[in-house]
Amino acid sequence: MFSLVHFRNLQGRNIYTLGQHFQSTLVLAEHSNDILNPVTLNAITAAKKIGGNISCLVAGVKCGPIVEQLLKAEGISKVLVAENAALNGFLPEPLAPMILATQKQFGFTHIVAGASAFGKSILPRVAALLDVSPISEITGVIDSETFVRTIYAGNAILTLKSKDGVKVITVRPTSFEATALSGTQATSEAVSPAAGPVDKSKFVSQELSKSDRPELAGAKVVVSGGRGLKSGENFKLLYDLADKMGAAVGASRAAVDAGYVSNDLQVGQTGKIVAPDLYIAVGISGAIQHLAGMKDSKTIVAINKDAEAPIFQVADIGLVADLFQAVPEMTEKIGKK
Repeated sequence: MFSLVHFRNLQGRNIYTLGQHFQSTLVLAEHSNDILNPVTLNAITAAKKIGGNISCLVAGVKCGPIVEQLLKAEGISKVLVAENAALNGFLPEPLAPMILATQKQFGFTHIVAGASAFGKSILPRVAALLDVSPISEITGVIDSETFVRTIYAGNAILTLKSKDGVKVITVRPTSFEATALSGTQATSEAVSPAAGPVDKSKFVSQELSKSDRPELAGAKVVVSGGRGLKSGENFKLLYDLADKMGAAVGASRAAVDAGYVSNDLQVGQTGKIVAPDLYIAVGISGAIQHLAGMKDSKTIVAINKDAEAPIFQVADIGLVADLFQAVPEMTEKIGKK
């Protein structure tokens, strides 16, 4: 159990040392004011493995529904609520200084968030303000100072030990189970640290795409297509199959770069990390960057006409066939009762 002692050296750099006190973790909640992003619950599980008291920070505008959900999260002792008009849009510029102020107010030894676009844009800024090294996309926790993460696109596993007084961590959500919302009531507390300057950026508006299919990152079944589909129009084959299976649709970077689909469907090292119960890779060769984003799936099915394609090395079930014949046949058979 530790407390944070802060001073500055002769060069003006921030130095943090550890004294005797309680270790505590701040989990940054990702939400849309109405809906809690599930990656927050995965981050809470990682925080519980770190140990100590756990608090959640809910920042935004009129985010009462999110607070009510997190008050029921197992292992949470307190929910900190920061409502400020400057936080509308969840821009990193005003959020990062606000998180820093909260950390200094309560003396948190760890700051944790999901390794989503949201967490990746904010926590490196927080680490820079604290003058510590961020720890990115951990997949395991050994103790409060020692963490596991993958490097070289998942080809090597690194165990690192951080001596920074404040650990700033993003969590790969597919590596941790989601914390249950069991009904155990934590307490809430309003915090009022001022948000950072907003003159560098301004939230104007956002447009959310709507789909009847599950959200890619949290889907139990994912059907992904690659360059082998040859055009965006041919992705309709995957949409039809996904609709029959209640699945989300993904794509390789090659398919995105070729303009077949938008980049919000990209799965891989530079896209979304998924670990569904079933992952169907259609016309995907299996480049290492793509495998890094889906190889933790429980069952992997690969369809490719090239029997030597690398995707078959990680597939549980492989079908060497022309996708333009195999996929319509699968769709037809799934539709029959």
